[in-house]
Amino acid sequence: MIPAPTPRRQSSDLRKPVRHTPQSDAVVTRLALDARDGDPERTDRFVRALHRDVWRYVAYLSADPQAADDLTQDVFLRALVALRRFEGRSSARTWLLSIARRTVVDSLRHAAARPRLSDRRDWQDAAEAAQPYGVPGFEDGVALAELLAAIPAERREAFVLTQLFGLPYAEAAEAIGCPIGTVRSRVARARSSLIALLTDAQTPAPAPQAAPPPPQDRSKRQERQERSDRARDRARHTRPAVRTSTPVAVSG
Repeated sequence: MIPAPTPRRQSSDLRKPVRHTPQSDAVVTRLALDARDGDPERTDRFVRALHRDVWRYVAYLSADPQAADDLTQDVFLRALVALRRFEGRSSARTWLLSIARRTVVDSLRHAAARPRLSDRRDWQDAAEAAQPYGVPGFEDGVALAELLAAIPAERREAFVLTQLFGLPYAEAAEAIGCPIGTVRSRVARARSSLIALLTDAQTPAPAPQAAPPPPQDRSKRQERQERSDRARDRARHTRPAVRTSTPVAVSG
């Protein structure tokens, strides 16, 4: 039995990293083993124990928190069908996240195969083109989701599993289906990408330079010059004439 859909998650659900211990992994693995016989109560405990982890994982991996509720339901539907075959060789969390990964990939492939109803590009292009605005840092869950959406999906997945979910690199590699060294490389590159995005977002824009004064209209300059020339001409022509005295001859 799958619990009824929970209310849509808020940014606080994406904010704090989830850290798991070997003890907590052992508990959820025991719950999964107990639920294999289909007992509704045991199944309900198993689902509720991992519901939040699955929701967070598919929200980050798909770069679409709005679709996380439906994807989470699909994950548990698949998991309950396969639960009879779970033998506990890996932790139930790792096993379930592997199913979650396949569910998200299948969903993205299905979406890509559908006829486009708009000019919106597919999710990979949208994620790579996404740029966070007003990022205060990793404390803000929405900002972190935007930052992670801006890096390639493989790096995002490795970073989420190891740094946010706290899985050991070996278990993350098992969930993804790749060597441990590949996971380490992807995590390192994800860190570099996130740091670069944060640096760009926090660098203040250069102050706008004052615009130069608009050039004066040429005709106005010419008009002013002409008025000045005419004033000088009038001043020259209106000067009073200078009298010159003619010497008078005096007879003796």
